[in-house]
Amino acid sequence: MLEIIKKAAKEEEIRKRFYFTLLMLVVYRLGNNIPIPFIDTKALADAYQNIQGTLVDYLNMLTGGGLSTLSIFALGVQPYITASIVMQLLTVVIPRLEELSREGEQGRKTIQKYTRYVTIALAIFQAVAITNGLYGAALSSATGFQKVVMNIVLIGGTMFVTWMGETITEKGLGNGTSLIIFMGIIASFPRTIARWQQGLHYDTTSILSIIIMAIIVVLIVFAVVEISEGERKVPIQYAKRVVGRKMYGGQSTHIPIKVNMGGVMPIIFASAVLAIPSTVSLFFGGNGESSIANFFQNSNFGFAVYLIIQSILILVFAYFYNQIQFNTVEYAKQLQQNGGFVPGIRPGKPTSDFLANVSTKITFIGSIALALLTIVPAIASRILGLQISFGGSSVIIVVGVIIETIKQIEAMMTMKQYKGFLNR
Repeated sequence: MLEIIKKAAKEEEIRKRFYFTLLMLVVYRLGNNIPIPFIDTKALADAYQNIQGTLVDYLNMLTGGGLSTLSIFALGVQPYITASIVMQLLTVVIPRLEELSREGEQGRKTIQKYTRYVTIALAIFQAVAITNGLYGAALSSATGFQKVVMNIVLIGGTMFVTWMGETITEKGLGNGTSLIIFMGIIASFPRTIARWQQGLHYDTTSILSIIIMAIIVVLIVFAVVEISEGERKVPIQYAKRVVGRKMYGGQSTHIPIKVNMGGVMPIIFASAVLAIPSTVSLFFGGNGESSIANFFQNSNFGFAVYLIIQSILILVFAYFYNQIQFNTVEYAKQLQQNGGFVPGIRPGKPTSDFLANVSTKITFIGSIALALLTIVPAIASRILGLQISFGGSSVIIVVGVIIETIKQIEAMMTMKQYKGFLNR
């Protein structure tokens, strides 16, 4: 990885993309420290202390701490992620959207436009919930006009962050939305370290517990790398054919089926769905959040239910992304048209069924591994009595985003070499 970064640093185009990405992320972090107008920061801090709980803390982590300070980017990209989930599910259900998804770049742009509309609707819902529910008591002295301005700023901030994510994906390095979430998680690490230092100072936390948790995190990093790199190679043989005076085909290749085909997206989508109860509870000014948090956090049964729901969501979204990214029917059709076949498997539907069977089994292994890597740190932190502002899902997202970004840089360097070869 370090070797790839060294080589990439010498490429002018990659450097420009890196600087652009860095600039966008710096703007995002600066925006998270700018409070919306007409608020009393002291009253806001007191209000957050009263409503602080498991799910609100989790939502605050996804926004990079913007929710606790009610910054202009307090909603982050969470409305956009939820809108993406809704649109992708509707694409499977609504035939018209399914047709658009197959129309190439133009269809993708149309679906993206619909996603933005849904994002605006969700942003309006969350902005009103925050100003009238979650922080209703702290903002009770605000006039109607002031609250309207607050809501407009929050909604505008969400759309600006969404635009930054899309622009980073297009003109920068890596997936913009994933990188913004990555920055939000990274920003929560210092708070966790400070909590551990405070615990050591007051003898409420043992050094052994911190060492065990650090070892678990390191093992998760290694496991995520192995899962990301793991793949099943399905052998493909191309039949020989004569076109004019030349013979084509006859070579052997393979189809790489990734163990974790969805990357970090199943984790991100599962996190977004788990944040929905917290979003809905914002209307109750924290009371709804407190009851939900008490059930999930203070009760062993509730904690187990939370982990089970999280695991199920990861499995569901892993299979969902597998279906989107690996269409076995299309693969089998393309192989048949080009004279390719899996040795021992008949072309057409048998090949499609075989690929689907292999993909289903390997996705099951990958999704179970992701679920285990997500819940193990949560169980460990509960047993060890450590307060952490991030969980296993956060560690997986951080490592996964780094791996995906490095892979994109490597792919860009490969393309650069091909271009240089063709221009000779």
